Amino acid sequence: MRLTDLWKGILVLSTSTATFATTNEGTGSVLVPFALDPLSLGSITPNGWLRTELETSAAGLGGHLFDFWSFVANSSWIGGDSEYSDLNEALPYWVNAMVPLSYTLQDERLKSNVHYVVQTILDRIQPDGWIGPETLVGGKRMIWARTLLFLGLTNLVEANATYEKPIVDALHRFNGLMNTMLKNNGTGMIWHEGDKLSPSDYVWFMSRAEDMLVSLQWLIDHYPGNQTDILKENIDLIHHFGSKWEAWYTNGTYVTQDLYDVPASVTTDQWPFLHGVTVAEGLKAAAVLRRSTFNDSLLETAKNGVDWTFAYHGAASGTILADERLAGVNPYYGSELCTDVETIYSLAYNYLAIGDNDYADRTERAAFNALPAAISGDWWSHQYMTEPNQPYSKNLSSTPFWNVNTVGQTFGLEPNYPCCTVNHPQGYPKFTMYSWLKKGDAGLVHALLSPSHVKTQVAGGNVDIDCQTDYPFRNVLTYTITTDKAFDFYVRVPGWATGNTLSSSDKGQQAGELDPESGLRGIHVLPGTTTIKYNIDEVSSKFRTEPRANDTIAVYQGPLLYAIYIPPVVSSGPPKLYDTQQPFTPGTYPPEAHDYQMLNNTEWNVAIDPSTITYYDGGEDTALPQPTWDDGQLPMYMTAKACLIDWPLFRGSVPGWPILKGDRKCLGDAFNVTLRPYGSAKLHMAEIPTIDL
Repeated sequence: MRLTDLWKGILVLSTSTATFATTNEGTGSVLVPFALDPLSLGSITPNGWLRTELETSAAGLGGHLFDFWSFVANSSWIGGDSEYSDLNEALPYWVNAMVPLSYTLQDERLKSNVHYVVQTILDRIQPDGWIGPETLVGGKRMIWARTLLFLGLTNLVEANATYEKPIVDALHRFNGLMNTMLKNNGTGMIWHEGDKLSPSDYVWFMSRAEDMLVSLQWLIDHYPGNQTDILKENIDLIHHFGSKWEAWYTNGTYVTQDLYDVPASVTTDQWPFLHGVTVAEGLKAAAVLRRSTFNDSLLETAKNGVDWTFAYHGAASGTILADERLAGVNPYYGSELCTDVETIYSLAYNYLAIGDNDYADRTERAAFNALPAAISGDWWSHQYMTEPNQPYSKNLSSTPFWNVNTVGQTFGLEPNYPCCTVNHPQGYPKFTMYSWLKKGDAGLVHALLSPSHVKTQVAGGNVDIDCQTDYPFRNVLTYTITTDKAFDFYVRVPGWATGNTLSSSDKGQQAGELDPESGLRGIHVLPGTTTIKYNIDEVSSKFRTEPRANDTIAVYQGPLLYAIYIPPVVSSGPPKLYDTQQPFTPGTYPPEAHDYQMLNNTEWNVAIDPSTITYYDGGEDTALPQPTWDDGQLPMYMTAKACLIDWPLFRGSVPGWPILKGDRKCLGDAFNVTLRPYGSAKLHMAEIPTIDL
């Protein structure tokens, strides 16, 4: 059999590592327990600004895709014929996003859409148990898209008991079929000669297999039936045929260089580990695999994977720089919106699975910066590619990206490949799902800090907690707790905090010591109603800076990245099709949907003197805007002294590297610039050159 060069490369790290044992001898345990346990979908509802954003998303593009967007409304999964690729992944992406969005908000319109789609999928299950539109003809049955679907289906079981039996039965049937397929030399997972699909089509499941393992482990945890052995065997088979992230995240293998500075063969040979969205999903691969293998060396793998990714290919906003392919740290590289939301999910998973506070800190950074920067305030348009230094959003004269078009950093309905159009709504629902976690039988943890309400059972009793806060914009969180049984209440203290106070209206209860690994600090809560106030301290100047490449800095207040704000001149037009860039046919899209061009209304080639930064909170009683992340509307901001410097363009289209600090000279008098939260500065310069003024 003659394989393509790409396929040869894919196999290099797919068969290089032995499978680990899948039982913990001496304990009989099937899976390693989570460090902190997730709550069922629907237990947590948003308050404050987070509710505003989720409701705006539901009322925006994501919440209306089922109404008009052919890749969802006319999907082959529900009897239509519209797909944007042979992967048939659009509707599974939609289910993965809409199930948590609809049940987090208890939005009846969205729930009705979800129920119709899920029931239609269940009704169309094929006689041998295959879930999905693919038939046996032509070797077209790829497992990949079911990975996305099953994440949504397992969430739905937790949120709505009506679907427990039909979904669990369907998953068990499919699991048996998948076992037969995988034992037939990886059928459905790896390419075989004669398949009508290309070898590269199979890369997606091979390199993103950890998300299927999440669903199989969920079945083992909650509904093993008589399939525990088959589920475990499938996990082993998927790992055997899949890409080995534990081999990639090793010294000498992982690429620390800018990908533009290495031989082109590296991209071919190691492609499964270089695609930005795949990398974001793979950040949790080691944590997922450890649950099945009991191999604690994977804790180091997980840590290396996250640390190296952000050290060598990370953005100050908390996401991964990959213009489809991993790049480096140049601020003109971009981050795909799909990468942002998958980063949030993977890092949140790592925190609940492992309990290392760094993962939760990174989750918040991506959720409060990278995601909102890529979304319009009304959630009706989005970017495909967001650049750390992005002073305009327009059709560029040439693309600065490895494999993204010239309009990929504009805001629109589908400015580049459609995956982000359908995948982006999962970001804040998944964040909300993992914002509260259980600690053992008697503890409840506020893990990802945000305004929310949780109702669950802890220590055998009913617990109701209402959290009111403007966090991350302000650092005071107030909890009203009602419980009929005593339990331990924990808050997570962010790694950037210089101190914290945790006080209870029950003066007899004192907060415990901070656990440095998990970041948790607890206080005992007695039956009845208790008010707890949590205040997070940071540096007295209310900001801090972190060094970035080439004598630049990033500026933070708490978890929020601040960037030089570029006021936009905005124009709009009808949305365009991603592949032809021709306008949608009039009447086939909602009137709220537009494509936008945003030009800079001020100069962008600015260096600041960081010693002159001053923070303004906008007044502690100032209400947050609605929608929260609308351009330039948040009341908190910073100012700094600045001047214009010489700053060349990259490929004649976007700001390149600023000249080195020793060569920087002011091109005129100093003036003040305004820095705003990155998520609310759609045009921005976030990696800022410094100069002494």
